Amino acid sequence: MNRTTLSLIAGTAALAAVTAFAAIDSPSASGAAAPRAAARLPVERTSLLCPAPSTSDVADTAYTSFTPVTEGAGSGGTARLQAADGTDGGRSKGGKGAGKKSDEPVLTPKAPGTPATAETSGADAPALVGTADGRFASGWTVQETTEVAVGSGRGLLGVNCTGADTEFWFPGAGTAAGRTDYVHLTNPDDSAAVVDIELYGKDGAIKSPLGENLTVKPHASEPILLSTLTDERQTDLTVHVSVRSGRVGAAVQALDDKAGGDWLAAATDPAGSQVLPGIPKDATDVRLIAFAPGDDDADLKIRLASPSGLITPAGHETLHVKAGMTTAVDLGDVTRGEAGSLFLTPTDQSVPVVAALQVVRGKGDKKETAFIPATAAVGTRATAADNSAKGTTLALTAPTGTATVKVTASAGSEGGTPVTKTYTIKSGTTQNVDVPIPAGLKGTYALTVEPVSGAPVYASRTLAATEGGVPAFTVQTLPDDRGTVSVPTTEQDLSILQK
Repeated sequence: MNRTTLSLIAGTAALAAVTAFAAIDSPSASGAAAPRAAARLPVERTSLLCPAPSTSDVADTAYTSFTPVTEGAGSGGTARLQAADGTDGGRSKGGKGAGKKSDEPVLTPKAPGTPATAETSGADAPALVGTADGRFASGWTVQETTEVAVGSGRGLLGVNCTGADTEFWFPGAGTAAGRTDYVHLTNPDDSAAVVDIELYGKDGAIKSPLGENLTVKPHASEPILLSTLTDERQTDLTVHVSVRSGRVGAAVQALDDKAGGDWLAAATDPAGSQVLPGIPKDATDVRLIAFAPGDDDADLKIRLASPSGLITPAGHETLHVKAGMTTAVDLGDVTRGEAGSLFLTPTDQSVPVVAALQVVRGKGDKKETAFIPATAAVGTRATAADNSAKGTTLALTAPTGTATVKVTASAGSEGGTPVTKTYTIKSGTTQNVDVPIPAGLKGTYALTVEPVSGAPVYASRTLAATEGGVPAFTVQTLPDDRGTVSVPTTEQDLSILQK
C-alpha cells in the first residue's frame, strides 16, 4: 500500500469523523453545548423558465426582471434570459429586433435593486430560459405580461417565470367548447425529458393515451393542446404533469373565446388546508375548483378572509371532494365589493387537496378571466415585478393570526427612489394595502414582501387595465422566493477518533 493510498484513507477517516459529529453527537448524548443554529445564506445560482407568451399576431409582451438586494450575496455574477430555441425572442431596451437567429440574451439585468425590461410583439416569441448567479441569484424574479387586443383570450395575461420541477397540479383547466387550453412544457437541460399529462374530470380519470411518454427535447418548449389529448369536453379539469425522466417548467395557458383568459400557474402541493389569496373586490363571478389526489374523499370548510375577519359564504359552508374527481362550485360575487381571500380547512379528517379559483370581472361581452391557484405562504420573502403607478393591487392575508409585514417598492426601471412601508394584517383578514410607489418613479418597479413577525402571511398581486371597456386583469400569487438556503453549522472534533 503506497503513501498516497494511506493519506487518502486517513483523510477519509477524518472527514467521516467530522460528519459523524455533525450528524449524531447531540448535546444530550455528549454533554456538549448546544450546536449553533443553521445559517441562512443567499443561493448562488437560480434558473427560471418563461413559456412562449402567445400565438396571437396582436400580442404585446413585456418581460421584467428583478433581483432584490440581499445581504451577503457578494459582488459578482450575472443574469440573462435567452430563447429556449436559440432565437432572439424579444427586443430589449437598446437591443436588437425580435425574430433574429441569435445567441444574444433577450434581457440582461445590470444590477440588483433595479428592474430590467424587454419587449416583444406578435405570435413568434419563443419560450425563454434564464440563469442567474452570484449577487443576481437570490430572489431573482421575472414577470411575463402580455396584452392581447382581440380574439380568443383577449385581455391581460401574466405569469411568473418559474424553476424546473418534476410534478405540477393545475386545477381549473378545461376542454369545453370555447376554451383553448395549452400545457406549456419547457426543458432547460442538455438531455430530453419524458413527461406524462393526466386529466381528471368530474367523473374521475380521463383516458388519454396521447398524454403518456411525451418527449420534450433539450433546451426546447412544447405547447400541448389539451383538447388533442381527449375527446371529452369538460368545463373543469385538473391537469397533473409528472416527469418520468429529467425535469421541466410547466404552466397552463387558458384562453376563452368570449371571456378572455390568463395563465394558470401550478397550485401549491396537495395539503389538508389551502389558501387562495387576493380575489379582486369587484369580481362578478368566482368559481372554486378542487381535487383530492389520494384515495380518500375530502370535506372542506369554506371561509372568506374579508377586511373584517373570517366569513362563511352563505350557501357554501362546505365542499365535498370525491377522491380522484374534480369538483367545482360557483361562489358568485362572493367578495361583495371588498377585498377577500379563500381559506379552505378540513371539517374533520385532514385529506390533501389541490385547488384554484377562476375569477371573472365584468359582465356580458366585457368579461375578463384570471386564475388564483392555492399558494404557499410568503415565508422569508417574495417579489412581484412589473408594477406601475396605476393598476397595481397587493393583497395580504393572515388567516391564522395577526402578522406584521414590510413591503418595499424598488427603484423604477428608468428612475426612482425605493420606498418601504410596514403593515399590520389582523388575524383572519385580507387587506388590499396602499402599496408604496417609488419617489420620482419612471418605468416599472418591483414590490418585495417580507414578513416581520406574527402568523404566516399569504399574498398576491393584481395588475389591471381597462382596454376597450373590458376590465382586463391578471393575478400572480407570491410564495417564498427561495432566495436563501439553510446551511448547517458543523464543528471539527477529532477527539471522536479516540472514543
